[in-house]
Amino acid sequence: MNSTQNKKIEQVKETTMIVGIDVGSEKHYFRAFNWRGIELTRKPVAFSNSMEGFNSFYNSVVELMQKNELKEALVGIEPTGHYWFDLGQFMGEKNIKFVMVNPHHVHKTKELDDNSPSKNDRKDPRVIAGLVRDGRYFYSYMPTGVYAELRNASNRRFVLVEEQTRAKNRLQKWVAVYFPEYKGIYTHIDAKGGLLVLKQAPTLEEIVRLGVEGIIKIWKDAKLRGNGHKKAILILNAAMKSIGLKAGLTEARMEIQDLIEDYELQTKRLERVNDLIKELCQQVRYADKLLEIKGIGITTVAGFIAEVGDITRFDSTKELQKLAGLELVADSSGKHDGKTKISKRGRKRLRYLLFEAAISVVGKNEEFKEIHRYYTTREKNPLKKMQSLIAVACKLIRVFHVILTKGISYDASKMLKDIRRPGEQLKAA
Repeated sequence: MNSTQNKKIEQVKETTMIVGIDVGSEKHYFRAFNWRGIELTRKPVAFSNSMEGFNSFYNSVVELMQKNELKEALVGIEPTGHYWFDLGQFMGEKNIKFVMVNPHHVHKTKELDDNSPSKNDRKDPRVIAGLVRDGRYFYSYMPTGVYAELRNASNRRFVLVEEQTRAKNRLQKWVAVYFPEYKGIYTHIDAKGGLLVLKQAPTLEEIVRLGVEGIIKIWKDAKLRGNGHKKAILILNAAMKSIGLKAGLTEARMEIQDLIEDYELQTKRLERVNDLIKELCQQVRYADKLLEIKGIGITTVAGFIAEVGDITRFDSTKELQKLAGLELVADSSGKHDGKTKISKRGRKRLRYLLFEAAISVVGKNEEFKEIHRYYTTREKNPLKKMQSLIAVACKLIRVFHVILTKGISYDASKMLKDIRRPGEQLKAA
């Protein structure tokens, strides 16, 4: 998938036209250059973010190539948010090769060019094209088919979980003020029996008015089990003796009810998207084999595939490690031998997911637990707990890659045979 900078530079031949595009929300600008850096467009060319604009851009590229007797175009884009997605799809359909440049590189290069950090539609495309010519780019990836569906579903799940948690935390705050004894009855704020009562009777006065029979009726109507007469008495007594705030009840009542409705809505949406994710995972070859690993669940599998996409596009696990920002980098210069650390440059969500998965398998999986124990207690270069979990996360990358590319089943015995390999490269931090 990836290649060295020299190989990237070699992609630019005498027959190549380099195009730099500054992407905007409604309008894009491009400039074209030959392999020597001589501009072919003379000035920035604007085109709209529409099919008409895309076709205009394509026709201009073809015309410039014909005029200058060039055979292929290499387009560089600075990925700014989501605005490049549609344009990227269009270029893919037209078989136009396009690559990405790092926004940080664009910013720094602009300052070096004219000692000015100002953003300029005329300057940006030239800078982007220059970075492409120098091989300072990376290959773009736009998932298609089931991988695109999984990424969208996984992103939506992430947002829904955040919204659900936000509603839950706000509800907990309001209940803590107006009914602090609730925590002694239900360990979790989102206990179904408790939410049913609070939704119908958000204030202490309303709970007391319901009485034991009224509370039980709410549960019976909802066909909820496990909440009987004893629990109802606890709620009623707590409400009668509560030290909860008595002022501002009108707004508090509305807020509590609204937050419960928000939480329930997000929960229903989350259930729907989780069902969709399960269905999509079944369409990915060998994904079910990852679930054979104790401690790995459907959320981890779906999240990994969503972030990585088609894993066959990676030539090695090192590329996956780099994608997650888990590749090792040394902080050293001259006689100074610094500590080795992970780069943290890559897909943040993938890195977080792998770290959480590492914690899970170390806690639930005997062979991974043994690996973790070995890394942290070995005589030579023992790792700290956090370093060991990173090494385990990298081990998971290798296991996932082998299973998803070769279709072999998980073998616990093989895990312990090469127990030394993942951590040997990590220095104590």
